[in-house]
Amino acid sequence: MKEEFQGPIERIDACRWRIPKSYRPAMRVDGVIFASEKLMNAVRRDQAAEQVANVATLPGIQSASLAMPDIHWGYGFCIGGVCATDPAEGGVISPGGVGYDINCGVRLVKTNLFYRDVKPHLEQLVTALFKAVPTGAGRDGKYTFNAKELRRLMGEGVGYVLGRNLGDTADLNLTEANGKIPGADPDAVSDRAVERGASQCGTLGSGNHFLEVQVVDYVADAAVARVFGLEKDQICVMIHSGSRGLGYQVCDDALVRLRGVPEKYGIALPDRQLACAPVDSPEGRAYLAAMRAAANFGFCNRQLLMHQAREVFADVFGRSVENLEMTLLYDVAHNIAKLEEHRIGEVTKKVWVHRKGATRAFPAGHPEVPEQFRAVGQPVIIPGDMGRASWVLAGQPASMELSFGTTCHGAGRQLSRTAAVKAAKGRRIDRELLSRGVVARAQSLRGLAEEQPDAYKNVDDVVDVVHEAGLSRKVARMRPIGVIKG
Repeated sequence: MKEEFQGPIERIDACRWRIPKSYRPAMRVDGVIFASEKLMNAVRRDQAAEQVANVATLPGIQSASLAMPDIHWGYGFCIGGVCATDPAEGGVISPGGVGYDINCGVRLVKTNLFYRDVKPHLEQLVTALFKAVPTGAGRDGKYTFNAKELRRLMGEGVGYVLGRNLGDTADLNLTEANGKIPGADPDAVSDRAVERGASQCGTLGSGNHFLEVQVVDYVADAAVARVFGLEKDQICVMIHSGSRGLGYQVCDDALVRLRGVPEKYGIALPDRQLACAPVDSPEGRAYLAAMRAAANFGFCNRQLLMHQAREVFADVFGRSVENLEMTLLYDVAHNIAKLEEHRIGEVTKKVWVHRKGATRAFPAGHPEVPEQFRAVGQPVIIPGDMGRASWVLAGQPASMELSFGTTCHGAGRQLSRTAAVKAAKGRRIDRELLSRGVVARAQSLRGLAEEQPDAYKNVDDVVDVVHEAGLSRKVARMRPIGVIKG
């Protein structure tokens, strides 16, 4: 996996690089990687670019196999991988193009607090969040759902938990797809997956999932920031999590069911991790039904995490959630496949857009952008690492022309977890973060070592690429001051 990519890479422009389809006879389209020259030097050093070429062999793929500047090695598809397949041309659906953590995504919550208000209470606040919000692998939460309730939750999405007074109805409009992916079939989700999810809705999980208290430290576009309700020194809360064990099990179940399916339909694959099925086949429809149900669970999980964070802020500051104006800016998925309408060449088609470690970036005027943002574009939330920064951007028109309405989803790893732990030997990452003004709480020092800032690319470098390419436009940069992790 760490061997240098041996295939041809041609520069298209300042932000794009091409792996020509002539690289392999089986490639149906080119591979296109969004990156600066600096980032591209790192991409060449592993086999994520090979995965871009592999995806280009999938039946029904349209335009190009794409990768965002946070590209790194993943299961089947690279992280940062994007492709669209046309069911009318035998297009397939591939669980590797969504990932194990179905509807992993981010949500940003605004407050009317400023840094000066929070700084004296920061350690108390982070400690209270760590105590209240369940973190860590396999950790149960305060909300439990029996099998019947959980299937309703997967079918109805965020509306179901709001019906239990676990949030504000205004949250719906500010969640991608209004917190409910249509076509979900909870009965397509296995009993084992339901069992794993029964007490995990409203839990953060482990790995790169986090809840951060952040301060807006730079406003790049004052006009759009005003529309988004962001200003310098304002306190926000960013939540990054997904569908937990339920989504993992849905993916695992699908990969078991798809063994032998590509051969059944005469599909030759360069990598068995690209296991897939025609969208309109029984196997394809079964995966989509379960994937959508798991995606709805993911939206609900972040909704309940936000609800718990709101309760902690209210308790620490002795003010109501309403008084603190803890409102949702936006919630967007970055591990999902969705049927969307895109113009491809001279034709408008409905295609299945796989986004695996990539996020939607719809521009101004798009009908799926909430009305209050429609004049400026969809809020795009890009988490970085816990020592540097995260960004809010706005979707731009070039995303529809170049990337099926997509942009990057984060900074992107540059060290494996094993390498990160090795690099942290003899160090205390929590103390290093504190020296940067970041109070960190985690279940283990190893977990902090795995997720140390040096394990990630600099998010500023990644965001520069999508900004320059016109996929999304910089609005505001947020600096972490408090973080909880598994």
